[in-house]
Amino acid sequence: MPTTEEDALARLIDAALPQTQCTRCGYPDCAAYAQAVARGEAGINQCPPGGAEGIARLAAMTGRPIVPLDPARGTEGPLRLAVIDEAWCIGCTLCIKACPVDCIVGAPKVMHTVVAGQCTGCELCIPACPVDCIAMVEVSAGRTGWSAWSTAQAEQARDRYAFHHIRIEQAARDNDARLAAKAEAKLADLPRHTQHTDPATIERKRAVIEAALARARARQQSRG
Repeated sequence: MPTTEEDALARLIDAALPQTQCTRCGYPDCAAYAQAVARGEAGINQCPPGGAEGIARLAAMTGRPIVPLDPARGTEGPLRLAVIDEAWCIGCTLCIKACPVDCIVGAPKVMHTVVAGQCTGCELCIPACPVDCIAMVEVSAGRTGWSAWSTAQAEQARDRYAFHHIRIEQAARDNDARLAAKAEAKLADLPRHTQHTDPATIERKRAVIEAALARARARQQSRG
């Protein structure tokens, strides 16, 4: 269990990260990486978007020596934003699902587009696209790391990432509620559809429906 000091340090470290949520550090998001650094489980040199300045920031916070960026995580580079080739987009929505900050808009079988002012350059949409219609375009004129990215942009990205998770969790809760309602309706309607069915078959069907209902309720409770 993390200590109060580790929690406080993790919050400071998270606030010093660029919030691209790119996962290149080896963790699912910036907050998870910050927690790992605070616990001493991760190096301070695993964030390519933060670059050399990011490492210096984390070194000052943790008291660790400044070290070069871990080459296994990538290299420090300019800010690049995703651009979708509209002529090739098939509207599969896979890039929308992959985007951690909900900056891609569109609908199934409809051309998608990237809201440039909200894109963090995480590149997670690139492998998700089945037709390779997404390209990364440099927009920082050669500036890299924190010189290419601002604190205001990082704060906006953090807020959008938090909203993304709220949206996903709400959608999952809504789906669980629909499944539970459907199972309850089937359970209530079971006698009418099994008037000429032997009791053993009825009980098996009832058990299957009740098990599905229990799973749906358990998922609802776990999501709070």
